[in-house]
Amino acid sequence: MTLNGWLQISAFIAVVLLLAKPMGTYLSRVFECRRTFLDPVLVPCERLLYRMTGIHPEDEMRWTEYAVAMLIFSAATLLLTYLVERLQAVLPWNPQHLPGVESALALNTAISFTTNTNWQSYVPESTMSYLTQMLGLATHNFWSAAVGLALAIAFVRGIARKETKTLGNFWVDLTRGTLWVLLPVSIVFALALVSQGVVQNLRPYDAVKLVEPQHVTGADGKAQTITTQSIAQGPVASQEAIKMLGTNGGGFFNTNSAHPFENPTPLSNFLQMVAIFLIPAGLCVTLGQMVGSPKHGWAVLAAMVVLWFAGTFTTYWAESHANPMLPSVSAQTTPMQAGGNMEGKEVRFGIANSALFATVTTDASCGAVNGMHDSFTPLGGMVPMVNILLGEVVFGGVGAGLYGMLVFVVMAVFIAGLMVGRTPEYLGKKIEAFDVQMAMLYLLIFPMVILGFAAVSVLMPNLGLGSLANHGPHGLSEILYAYTSATGNNGSAFAGLNANTHWYNYSLAVAMFFGRFMMIVPMLAIAGSLAAKKSVPASAGTFPVTTPLFTLLLTGVILIVGALTFFPVLSLGPVLEHLLMRAGQLF
Repeated sequence: MTLNGWLQISAFIAVVLLLAKPMGTYLSRVFECRRTFLDPVLVPCERLLYRMTGIHPEDEMRWTEYAVAMLIFSAATLLLTYLVERLQAVLPWNPQHLPGVESALALNTAISFTTNTNWQSYVPESTMSYLTQMLGLATHNFWSAAVGLALAIAFVRGIARKETKTLGNFWVDLTRGTLWVLLPVSIVFALALVSQGVVQNLRPYDAVKLVEPQHVTGADGKAQTITTQSIAQGPVASQEAIKMLGTNGGGFFNTNSAHPFENPTPLSNFLQMVAIFLIPAGLCVTLGQMVGSPKHGWAVLAAMVVLWFAGTFTTYWAESHANPMLPSVSAQTTPMQAGGNMEGKEVRFGIANSALFATVTTDASCGAVNGMHDSFTPLGGMVPMVNILLGEVVFGGVGAGLYGMLVFVVMAVFIAGLMVGRTPEYLGKKIEAFDVQMAMLYLLIFPMVILGFAAVSVLMPNLGLGSLANHGPHGLSEILYAYTSATGNNGSAFAGLNANTHWYNYSLAVAMFFGRFMMIVPMLAIAGSLAAKKSVPASAGTFPVTTPLFTLLLTGVILIVGALTFFPVLSLGPVLEHLLMRAGQLF
C-alpha cells in the first residue's frame, strides 16, 4: 500500500460525500414534484406521455398495486429484449451480420438486464448487434435503474406517511426517475467519457494489419499465420454512462471497463467509480429529507461508508502483497511482482485503483470490472464476494441498495427494542410482528437461492463442475461467486467459469429473477404496513436512529447476519485457498 494509492482513494470518497447532498436534495424535489430547473422542458414531455398512455398521475397505488404495475412493466420489457435478441439477424444496425442469439442465452440475458443484474454469459462484440446493444440492453439500463429508484422512493414514502394505504404512483415515479434523473445526467456523463476517448459511433469493425504477424495452430491442427486483427467499434459512451450511473455494469466489450474503448484513462476510471456511488449516496440524503430527519439519512450513509472502507482496506492490503509462491523481491522478481499482485490488472490503473474499483462495483450492485477478480489473491477476491453476500447494502444498486439497507434498519431497531424490553419504534412507527416477518422473509430468500444452486452445481460433475477452469476451493469460489452475483443482481463475474451452458444459463436466470422480484414483494409489504401506522411521539425509551451508536448497531447487524449465513461456505472457498497457498499449493 502506498501514500499515492490512499490519496486517490481518499479523493474518491470525498467527492462522493460532497455530491451526496446536492444529489439527494435534487432527488427529493423530483419525487415530491417540487420545481426543478428542468421543469420547463420536461413537464410538457411528462404530460404528453401520460396522455398517450392513459396514466392518471393523481391516482395513487396500494403496495400490492404498486408491485403488480412494476411486474407488468418488467415482464413487457423483458419480452421486448428477448425478441430483439432472437431477431437481430433480420433487424438493422448489424454491420457484422451477427446471427440471432440462441434461445437459452437470449432468455438469460433478457432476465439479466431486466433485473439490473447485467450478467453476461457471452462475448458482446461477437454476439450482440448495435441495435440489440442500444434497443435491447442500453434501454434496460435506464428502465431497471428507474424501477429500483421508484421502489426505494415508495419505501421512503411508507416510512414518511401516516395512516394511509398508498405509496404513490409507480408510473409517475418511473417516468420522473427516467426523465429528471437518469437521462440528463447520462447525457452529460457520456460527453465527458467521449472527451476521454470512449468511442461513440455506428461504424463497422475496423480490420488493421498487425505489426508482428502471429503464428498459431488452428482447431484443425494446421499452422496458421494471423496478419490482421478486427477492432470493434460501436455506440459505447452512451451505454457506458447509464451502465455506471444506473449501477448496471454490463460491458459493451467482453473485457468491460478494462477495455481502452470503455475506460481509457485514469480520469475516466475515477468518473466511472463516482457515477456508481452518486445516486445510492444521494438517496440516503433523500431518505433523511423526506422522513423529516436529515441526521437519520447521514447515519445510514455513515454505516455504508464504514463497510466500504473495511472492504477497500482489506482488498488493497491483500493485493499489495505478492503471491508467496513466486520468488521474493530479493531474488530478481519482476517490477510488477515487487509492487504486489498485478495479475489480471491494467497497468494504467494499478493495484490501488483496481482494488478500489472491485470494492465499489460489488458494493453497489454494478457488475462493471476493470480487473479480473479471479486473478486476485484469495482474500482479495473474497472481499468483492462478501460485499454482495451482505446483500449489497453498502451503497447498493440504484434504489435497491437503500431499500435493502432499510430492511436491515427495521431488523436493527427490532433488536434494539428487544435489548431494552419494549416495543421497537422506527421514526415514530411501531415495528410489529408482520414487519419483522416480512424482513426475515426478505433476508432468507437471498441465501436460500445462492447456497441452494451452488450446492446443486457442485454435486453435478458434468453440468456444474464441467464448466470450471479450476478445481478445489478456487473452483468452489467460482461457482459461489456466480450465484452470488446473479442473486445479488450484481452481474460481475469471478471468471474461470464457463456460464454459457444450458444449466448455468437457466439456473442463473432463475437466481436473478428470485433475487430481484421475490425480494421486492416483502419489501413493499413492509412499506405498505409502515404507511398505514399511526405515528407515536418519541419517549425516553425510544432508540435514536440518528446517532453513532445507531450506525454501529446497524453495521453490526449487517455483519453478524452475513457471517452467520455465509462464513461456513467462505471457509471452504477463499479462506481455505489462502491457507493452502501459504502452504505451497495452488489451484
